[in-house]
Amino acid sequence: MIPALRTYLPYVAWLQAVIATTGSLYFSEVMRLPPCTLCWYQRLMMYPLVFVLAVSLLTQDRRVRAYALPLGVTGLVIASYHNLLYYGVIPEGLTQCAAGVSCTARQIEWLGFITIPVLSLTAFSVITLSLLFSKVRGAQ
Repeated sequence: MIPALRTYLPYVAWLQAVIATTGSLYFSEVMRLPPCTLCWYQRLMMYPLVFVLAVSLLTQDRRVRAYALPLGVTGLVIASYHNLLYYGVIPEGLTQCAAGVSCTARQIEWLGFITIPVLSLTAFSVITLSLLFSKVRGAQ
């Protein structure tokens, strides 16, 4: 990977967190699509990333991976499980999605394959990979 590009990857992670947070709020508050249980868990991992990454970029904290990767990886695991459940790889009986909206409810399906679980999986993948391959600038 180009070394100069690696210094911008934390900004990519932050921008992706902002877009994902804004998107999830748009779906629930503007489009009135209620989030399922797994979506709530993913939001618990995504929303703090906006602030954690912003503060680390402003302070040029080299330890950003220690703060952000646990949130990103946990969100990635939940999003992966949600996609496996959504597409029927895991039976719906093996989930805790009994209350409220079903975790397999088809609320959005753009172009026949872009769903809310896919959007979340993509966002957490971009954030996690950006943090893993980034070169964080800052004072020694």
